[in-house]
Amino acid sequence: MEWNSLATALFGADHGVTRDGDVLRGTAQFDGEPLAVIGTTDHAPIGVRLALTQARAVLDTIAQHPGRPILLLIDTQGQQLRRRDELLGINRAMAHLGMSIDLARRRGHRVLGLVYDQALSGGFITSGLIADACDALPEAEIRVMRIPAMARVTKLPEAMLTALSQTNPVFAPGVGNYVAMGGVRSLWRGDLRAALRDALKRASVEDCRARDGEERGGRRLAASVAQRVLDAA
Repeated sequence: MEWNSLATALFGADHGVTRDGDVLRGTAQFDGEPLAVIGTTDHAPIGVRLALTQARAVLDTIAQHPGRPILLLIDTQGQQLRRRDELLGINRAMAHLGMSIDLARRRGHRVLGLVYDQALSGGFITSGLIADACDALPEAEIRVMRIPAMARVTKLPEAMLTALSQTNPVFAPGVGNYVAMGGVRSLWRGDLRAALRDALKRASVEDCRARDGEERGGRRLAASVAQRVLDAA
């Protein structure tokens, strides 16, 4: 879904969200209360500039509007693969974005992620996966690594990984698999305003992704292993 159509469906024609290049930012009114909207569009690659711009928006919200809910609209092809960004320290810029979102959560902001188009790799990890919860539209595309790239990294045959992807969500791209693993809490269908309202009500500082993955059969051991580590600490 195109970002303006999504914002209109969620907040009405006077939604208050504006676009500056690949960055989305604004304050929308939802059920009579202000909500900060921060995001990207056009499959934006997250480089140093874009990561710092989003982090600045999050930190401004923390400083100027304590406790205001934040909605992250996610559409990214992942991190910017350019030598310039690597030399400028893209790893630190993206870490700064993730830490800014975590700070907002710790300061009492409900932070929701919504994948409305595409979410790949580090651009997704440092945004939606750090929010209190991340949801998605059914037509969204989510993946961390394509199977051919996974084969090159793991040195395993591509045919083997393709076969594994048929039964194990960890090896397969697709929004449904991320729901099964618990990385995506739910899919927003039908009335998007009702879905956002429900998401805000259910927002919690507790990280339930491992437990959700176990209950849904997508990550069967993560929750139990994490509990064993806690018990041994």
